[in-house]
Amino acid sequence: MNILMTGATGFVGQQLVKLLSQSSESHQLTIITRNSQNAKNILGNNHQYLNNLDSLQHLNEFDCVINLAGEPIVGKRWSHQQKQKICNSRWNITAKLSHLIKQSDTPPECFISASAIGYYGRQGSTAVDEHSKAHDEFSHQVCNEWEHLALQAQSESTRVCVLRIGIVLGKNGGALAKMLPPFKLGLGGPIGKGVHGVSWIHIDDLTALIWHFMSTKSAKGVFNATAPNPISHKQFAHSIGQSLGRPAIIPTPVLALRLAMGEMADLIVEGQFVIPKRTLESGFHYQYPDINPALDSILKT
Repeated sequence: MNILMTGATGFVGQQLVKLLSQSSESHQLTIITRNSQNAKNILGNNHQYLNNLDSLQHLNEFDCVINLAGEPIVGKRWSHQQKQKICNSRWNITAKLSHLIKQSDTPPECFISASAIGYYGRQGSTAVDEHSKAHDEFSHQVCNEWEHLALQAQSESTRVCVLRIGIVLGKNGGALAKMLPPFKLGLGGPIGKGVHGVSWIHIDDLTALIWHFMSTKSAKGVFNATAPNPISHKQFAHSIGQSLGRPAIIPTPVLALRLAMGEMADLIVEGQFVIPKRTLESGFHYQYPDINPALDSILKT
């Protein structure tokens, strides 16, 4: 399969490239990256690299497009400038990819484009699935337009799968790496009362899910890329402590997070309980549907 990919040097992208490279099927990856040399150092010399999409007039030669690009949404305070950067990094490249697909005489058979569970906004204790109504706030606005731009590529020739990705758990990167230091010192614990939802997915399940949608010809539309058993943050903190053999009872004050992070803290202190209803209906089987085995596989090996 001839695959065009963005976001390949990110945490998810690196693991997906490894999965596709080790597949028994023959895949040729063309990777869009701003720094080809850095990407080669990370991903190897066995792939083709392009610095941008400007040299492409169509995508006739590609069977599949995978779009994982985007400025990290957590990390910097949400100034007006940072919000614009978050939006542009997602919207611009997605719009270009959809345009190139529509310009193609023989377009790619599938377009897999990332979104996030931030689409739903704050939902309290109410469980949500792909059909649920969203709460209108910044994270929803980012994801709503991101998805709209991707779905413009949908046609009889090209099916679009939009993945609303949850908190990705894996070794040596992602959200978990940032959470672990206080837990390793026995200083970890829930955020506030710990009642808000944590909708997570193991990195191995996420990469397998992307492959599932690449190869499932009937799959199209929006899918939640989360494990089927979301948990409260109190349960999440307890499970991390259990896997590490450390106590996890010291709560992080919500006020302290809001003072340190501003509006961005909403992503952490609100949360959602997201159910992957359409994903399960598509026939995907999770290797890690429950949090304790998932964390043990990461933290105990």
